[in-house]
Amino acid sequence: MKSILLSRSFWGTALVAAGLLAMMPVRAAPDLEPLTNILSTPGSAGLGLVTRVERSPYRDGGTRYDLLPLYLYEGERLFLHANRVGVKMLNGSEQRLDLFVEQRLEGFPANRLPAGLAGMANRDSGLDGGLSYRYSQPWGALQAELLHDIGNTSKGSEFRLSYTYDWRSGPWMLRPSVTVALRDAKLNNYYYGVRASEATPDRPAYSPGAGINTSMGLYGSYDVSQRWRLLAGVSATVLSGKIKDSPIVQKSALPAVYVGAAYDFGGHKREWAEDGSPTYFKLLYGKSTEDGCHLIKILTARCLSTATTNATTITGIQVGKPFIRNVNGWPLDFVGYVGLTQHNERGLQANGAQLDLFMKAVYSGFPWSHRVKTRLGLGVGLSAAQRAPYIEASSQAAGGRTASRLLNYLDPTIDVSLGDLLGSRMLKDTYIGFGVSHRSGIFGASRLLGSVNGGSNYIYTYVETAL
Repeated sequence: MKSILLSRSFWGTALVAAGLLAMMPVRAAPDLEPLTNILSTPGSAGLGLVTRVERSPYRDGGTRYDLLPLYLYEGERLFLHANRVGVKMLNGSEQRLDLFVEQRLEGFPANRLPAGLAGMANRDSGLDGGLSYRYSQPWGALQAELLHDIGNTSKGSEFRLSYTYDWRSGPWMLRPSVTVALRDAKLNNYYYGVRASEATPDRPAYSPGAGINTSMGLYGSYDVSQRWRLLAGVSATVLSGKIKDSPIVQKSALPAVYVGAAYDFGGHKREWAEDGSPTYFKLLYGKSTEDGCHLIKILTARCLSTATTNATTITGIQVGKPFIRNVNGWPLDFVGYVGLTQHNERGLQANGAQLDLFMKAVYSGFPWSHRVKTRLGLGVGLSAAQRAPYIEASSQAAGGRTASRLLNYLDPTIDVSLGDLLGSRMLKDTYIGFGVSHRSGIFGASRLLGSVNGGSNYIYTYVETAL
């Protein structure tokens, strides 16, 4: 991706906060580092989707299909790689040292539990703290990583040693990789062991102990245009012999296939660094919608009512900077936003905060915009809540499911220039409008988002001004 430099005070603070909020236990996500590393050109930022098809390590677990949103940012000191966020302690052309937090990639299936796991306590995803050192040369790159569970889930540790080589030709890029993972007994016993209390005649108690897993993969990308990139990959993991001897684990290698695409919001021109580049400040207040009043109904004006029973509200502020202005000469801008929202749960549960990081497309080319400028916007990104909002938690509990604090975020809006309405040049860059704050688990199709089938909608009013 093309190089871009972001305001440290703007994105740096947001990503540090995102890293802190990421330290909440959520469901496991597949390993996206080989793909996100392909996209992680210094200064880049982007959004994408990857579909991953993998064989479950658990006996009778079958094949898993997973839709994985890619949230990408690569700053001078901070980075976000889908399920990993961290700080660059050393960032040179040959050597890089990262301190990071990462979701562990293991755990029992969230949607369909195999019969062989019935009656066992759930093995949840963990949260690892880690240190990564990468040494790059023309002959390839060596990377060593040390990870330890910091979420008190498995209490285990892992040491990974990997080698990758990058081959480039025109729009093509290929990256073969080999990884050896040394795992301690606590880690393996938690995910692949059978406790004495879980033993049955067909499932004896078992502790695999420490062991070594080996993975091989081939990952690649193709540049369709300056901003769009197609992604693909194949991998196979061979579990250690002691893990394969577990009565709940299948014996064969574990293949996986990745297919997806990503969009780069970078560019040759650094809009945020230009003199006169505006900073957008937005204040909002909203109310939760009635049950069944989903986003499509709201956008098509078939349901605009807010809840009267168990009603909750939000108050928030969003700050944005333009990434791209007048795309291809069109009246279309891309603006990056950081939002902080406070949930007022009206005594139904404790109040909580919510951090939103998203990219927003803003269109203003309506025939009447020369008289009253009108903007239509759609933001897409990531939302991390201090606790799942009441309307999400209650809805999931009614279906016997758990809620997730980390979800996809959509922010559709429409507004008009207050200055044009009042005939005031001073208020020309001040807008009033309506929007929807929408958190979603993408219909339960994403393990990264907790396999949540549901979310929340808040219809809000707002004032935004450019300074």
